[in-house]
Amino acid sequence: MNTPLLEVTDLAISFSHPRPAVRSVSVTVDEGEVVALVGESGSGKSLTARAVIGLLPDGAVATGSIRLRGDELLGLPETSYNAIRGRRVAMVFQEPQTALNPVRTIGWQIAEALRAHGGVRGKAAKARAVELLREVEIPDPEERLGFYPHQLSGGQKQRVVLALALANEPELLLADEPTTALDVTVQAEILALLRRIRDRTGTSILIITHNMGVVAHLADRVVVLRQGEVVEEASTRDLFVDPRHAYTRQLLAAVPRLPGPDERVHAVPTPEVPADAVAALEYDDVRVQYGSRMRGRVLPAVDGVTLRLERGQVLGLVGESGSGKTTLGRLAAGLVPLAGGSVRVGGEDLVRARGRRRVDLRRRLAFVHQDPEASLDPRFSIAEAIREPLDVHGISGRKDRDTRVAELLDAVRLPASFARRRPRELSGGQRQRVALARALTLDPELLIADEPTSALDVSVQAEVLDLFADLQQRLGFACVFISHDLAVVNKVADQVAVLRAGKVVESGPAARVFGAPTHDYTRQLLAAVPVPDPTVRDATGPALREQIA
Repeated sequence: MNTPLLEVTDLAISFSHPRPAVRSVSVTVDEGEVVALVGESGSGKSLTARAVIGLLPDGAVATGSIRLRGDELLGLPETSYNAIRGRRVAMVFQEPQTALNPVRTIGWQIAEALRAHGGVRGKAAKARAVELLREVEIPDPEERLGFYPHQLSGGQKQRVVLALALANEPELLLADEPTTALDVTVQAEILALLRRIRDRTGTSILIITHNMGVVAHLADRVVVLRQGEVVEEASTRDLFVDPRHAYTRQLLAAVPRLPGPDERVHAVPTPEVPADAVAALEYDDVRVQYGSRMRGRVLPAVDGVTLRLERGQVLGLVGESGSGKTTLGRLAAGLVPLAGGSVRVGGEDLVRARGRRRVDLRRRLAFVHQDPEASLDPRFSIAEAIREPLDVHGISGRKDRDTRVAELLDAVRLPASFARRRPRELSGGQRQRVALARALTLDPELLIADEPTSALDVSVQAEVLDLFADLQQRLGFACVFISHDLAVVNKVADQVAVLRAGKVVESGPAARVFGAPTHDYTRQLLAAVPVPDPTVRDATGPALREQIA
């Protein structure tokens, strides 16, 4: 039997607190194999990968064995790890923006990686940098060498991070959530690129992800972790067709899905709305521009969008980065200046409202951000965070405010004891529940939710979506739901608008748009969604990869 390229045996990682973060993990990766580590936050996925490359946080103590081609890595001195990182094992981190130096050009950063690990300098380094950018399919690689990270799209930044990881031809690539923040089309491109890299170079890949669609499209084998232990391991096909462990079945059941071919629809009746009904939100030929005419550079972010959201309904906005989704959401909250058109909330013009009237209109709106950790003040207790809108607007007395906080904690299914905690003491899903509770404090008529579940594990995401649907039905607020995850939007939205380059290319009932799309761009988005089914990958993968390439 051949020795695996990577062999992790009985790995345990603990910190100062009693419960170990990783209890007992054993996993192997063979040459040219793609293995996926899946599980919820806190399951030990990322810590296991970081232990391989010797990048555990301060205070972490690891025991067990980690062998690379039979050589023990665990316990090596830092100088020995420096000879391994980037040369034999490389890592692709989740957020490319933080992995790249914002004040250095792309060419400089690749050349530095070549110099540090391979001693390649000067013209040879430049030529190799161009070759690497071409390998990860960056257009015009010679020109892109002089670009800074902020001049690249999210997908291009992720490709540059891949180029850096591949610079010294590592045997093993560790990819930690490499597609989480990417649009579906860009995500499909990155997945196809990873497979091509594996096929072309023979590089083995250990991918850490909570996206089961990504697993189905990329991995050969899957290892399922829960609370620091392996609960199941199987080939990708066997795991999806016949999951053995209850936790694996729970993960797969929590994945939101788009309608399949047998569920497609051809006509969906549009509910009749009385002619005199006042919409919760109306965009009328709205235009938003970034840049300055004085400097001769004006970029249209939203260009002539007209949409209507009825009271008590959910409008899903989908499209790639730069399509105008978030701008429309911020426009509804009065956070973006209009270049033309009008925005009406409850029949009243939000932009033209002044003074007390504008304050009253803004109170009828609420915003749920993508990252609750960034939107919650770390100095505030959970009770203070939820109560803050009441405090700012001076509503009711202290006792009534505390009663309202208790009601909202109960509404979002959090224990009353959480009122005394700080955001850092909560999980990602719990923090998102707090953000939702705070948004509902003033009983808004309109909620704007901007990617509220993109960073959550599938099971936590399912819980938050079920909670959202329950609250929306009970409280009757209208919602603009912004997401790049089409399956999530399909689960919560009544109406959907598909945006491209600031324009609406298709809109209508969610069942019709996702079940029987009429625009080529919508069909392209739907085709790019990674389906959590390896049989679909085998049937459509080559055609999709050819289409994307």
